[in-house]
Amino acid sequence: MAEKLMKYADAVKQFDPVFGLETHVELSTNTKLFCPAHIEFGGEPNSQLTPVSLGLPGSLPVINETAVDYAIKLGLALHCEIAEWSQFARKNYFYPDMPRDYQISQYDKPTNGNGYLDVELEDGTVFRVQIERAHIEDDAGKNTHVGGADGRIEGADHSLVDYNRAGVPLIEIVTKPIEGAGERAPEIAGAYMRAIRDIVRALNISHARMEQGNMRADVNVSLRPMGSKEFGTRSETKNVNSFRGIEKTMQYEIRRQAAILADGGEILQETRHWDEATQTTAGGRVKSDADDYRYFPDPDLVMLHITKDRIDRISKEMPEMPRERRNRLQQEWQFSDLEMRDVINADALDTIEATVSAGASASGAKKWWLGELSREANAKGVSLEELDITPEDVAEVEKLIADGKLNDKLAKQTVAGVLAGEGHPADVVKAHGYQVVSDDGALVAAVDEAFAANPDVVEKLKSGNMKPMGAIIGAVMRATKGQADAKAVTKIVMEKLH
Repeated sequence: MAEKLMKYADAVKQFDPVFGLETHVELSTNTKLFCPAHIEFGGEPNSQLTPVSLGLPGSLPVINETAVDYAIKLGLALHCEIAEWSQFARKNYFYPDMPRDYQISQYDKPTNGNGYLDVELEDGTVFRVQIERAHIEDDAGKNTHVGGADGRIEGADHSLVDYNRAGVPLIEIVTKPIEGAGERAPEIAGAYMRAIRDIVRALNISHARMEQGNMRADVNVSLRPMGSKEFGTRSETKNVNSFRGIEKTMQYEIRRQAAILADGGEILQETRHWDEATQTTAGGRVKSDADDYRYFPDPDLVMLHITKDRIDRISKEMPEMPRERRNRLQQEWQFSDLEMRDVINADALDTIEATVSAGASASGAKKWWLGELSREANAKGVSLEELDITPEDVAEVEKLIADGKLNDKLAKQTVAGVLAGEGHPADVVKAHGYQVVSDDGALVAAVDEAFAANPDVVEKLKSGNMKPMGAIIGAVMRATKGQADAKAVTKIVMEKLH
């Protein structure tokens, strides 16, 4: 049965939303957090296992040093206080996809705490999100429910479990309650998640592919009457794995909770699940508090000691952060705020930068990636990076145009050939015989034919009306099968008119 919802605009007029995000970032280490099992996305189920990741008796965990360094990098990027001593704890809970039936996480002594991230919204507004902690933990495996609708456990007749992901290192970034967002709460949540994605990619500590589960978020939402300081009861929507899904989850929960509160009802503190197909959340289980997990220090792991020298060394290796990089590139490329916003929204910054590095102009690179190639990616339902064309290919096409060897039409046909798997631009040009006709004799003959076929147009041009010029150029293009140099054609036409 459909739940009662209040209009979003009415909900944020009557109630003040408070939200928090728990972001799980899967680290791109070669091996798991506490054992040497290899990590590979899409591997044969239950093939990436060791006695430690299976929780076999007598097996002992050993911390992955690279994962700790990655955690320090992220802590620095999020302006966190990095603890000299931190501790791993056992989080006890029924985990059907965790062989040892408890998670190794950090509780009261996390590696990173008390940080912040300044999030820039589309209109240039900067909103500061306070970070409570960014702690290290290992991931659970993956359950696949068979026989039910949409892979859910409801109605399933059996379940399969893949332990490959069990033990993969994660960093969980937990915000403090985010207040003062008002009606922009979903927008801020989406912008925050995009900023986290950009940071972990810049640090090269995670692939951050949400569709592969490298990055996902638990979305906590509560409402309180306007003017109240006391937090309302929150819901927690688990494992939302898309930016749009996070924004839609928040909008739905605000509308759902507002309708309940307006009718005098009470919000149940529970976990919920986002359903992309119906664009709704659905109730799960009553939410447990920390006490219910029975945290205690893991007796198999000593406390983690991070020295100041280690932090200083890693600090010197830190790359340029995404926000500073965007500002620098915008100045170098001389893009307006609107142009740069279009680049960011299209997730094209990396590809454009790589194309410019390969020799293209910034404006030319932007034209291709936000034009023809963006339409192609949307049609195929893939990202720009997944298209069968590289930044080097695009730069090569731009050079062929600059050298006068291709016009716009031939360039588009060349790009289409590359996307179709016909090779690099030079291979496509050679295979199809693409070549701009710049021979004056051939072009003069084609212009003469166009003049003869369009005497009324010629008369208008002679009278000073240049609007019909396209008819002559179009006729020449048809005669040369689109291979004429438009600039050369225009020059010949003007010479003949005068």
